[in-house]
Amino acid sequence: MEERIVSPKARGDETRVEVSLRPRTLDEYIGQEQIKESLRIAIEAARERGEPLDHVLLYGPPGLGKTTLAHVIAHEMGADIHITAGPAIERTGDLASILSNLKRGDVLFIDEVHRLARPVEELLYPAMEEFCLDIVIGKGPAARTIRLPLPRFTVIGATTRLALMTSPLRSRFGLVYRLDFYSLEAMRQIVLRSARLLGVEIDEGGVEEIARRSRGTPRVANRLLRRVRDYAQVRADGKITREVAKEALNLLEVDEIGLDALDRKILLTIIDKFDGGPVGAEAIAAAVGEEPDTIADVVEPYLMRIGFLERTPRGRVVTRRAYEHLGIPYPGDAAQPRLF
Repeated sequence: MEERIVSPKARGDETRVEVSLRPRTLDEYIGQEQIKESLRIAIEAARERGEPLDHVLLYGPPGLGKTTLAHVIAHEMGADIHITAGPAIERTGDLASILSNLKRGDVLFIDEVHRLARPVEELLYPAMEEFCLDIVIGKGPAARTIRLPLPRFTVIGATTRLALMTSPLRSRFGLVYRLDFYSLEAMRQIVLRSARLLGVEIDEGGVEEIARRSRGTPRVANRLLRRVRDYAQVRADGKITREVAKEALNLLEVDEIGLDALDRKILLTIIDKFDGGPVGAEAIAAAVGEEPDTIADVVEPYLMRIGFLERTPRGRVVTRRAYEHLGIPYPGDAAQPRLF
């Protein structure tokens, strides 16, 4: 049961390759400079006082390094990290089992923290705030509460949907950071570092091409790099050049600004079926056969960042820039009929 809920070795279901690409220290972690500087100060202060770090909440679109940053924090604090996820903790007993096995200074990383069940969340409040565990024994009039002390530990929560977290839970995190999409220069450094760790031969043009099509997201960059490596191994001489990267990424249907088949499908669906919008997320999801959460968490953030999609009170609207990129005439540019 506990193996399902929490991974003491902090590896979960990740592949060996993904683990090998993960930075271990703040110096190795590329990008998010403001967050790193703030964390350096907080970590150094906590270590000087001989205390665990305050609870940390990381939020932002998927693939930006929230899990990686949690590992980095644990490493910098010299602490063991235990990994679980909100949906995996189904009962209060599950959480009680996890908390009672923590040691002083340990890090408990909860992914998708916004999906914790309400009874579980309420049990977590005193554990985070007062480092104690309230256990109810018995039922009805004979029921009584026993308060068990816990060693001081750090909770690191990660979420892609901050708005779905309850206010009481949010307020118990002392350090709250929003991870944003990475700059092109940061993406170049990430691709170059991952290629070096994977032993892939790549030139500047290949680095540039993969970085530019990675949507400002390290997870996407590492995935594309591995697929381009496969293409270079089979169809080229094993070296990734700009041309090899272009051919491989075009085969994967990833265009020059990082849009993939699903992005284009959603934009074209809104244009063709809903006249460019406004349209609700549920209607889009039904039309393209995807889950609304996938659209809201994975697709929309990047499309809005590059100015291809807008959220309005009435729904999503495709912008002029998206029409131009897709090579479709913008409705407002249609020739107006002459009145005389």
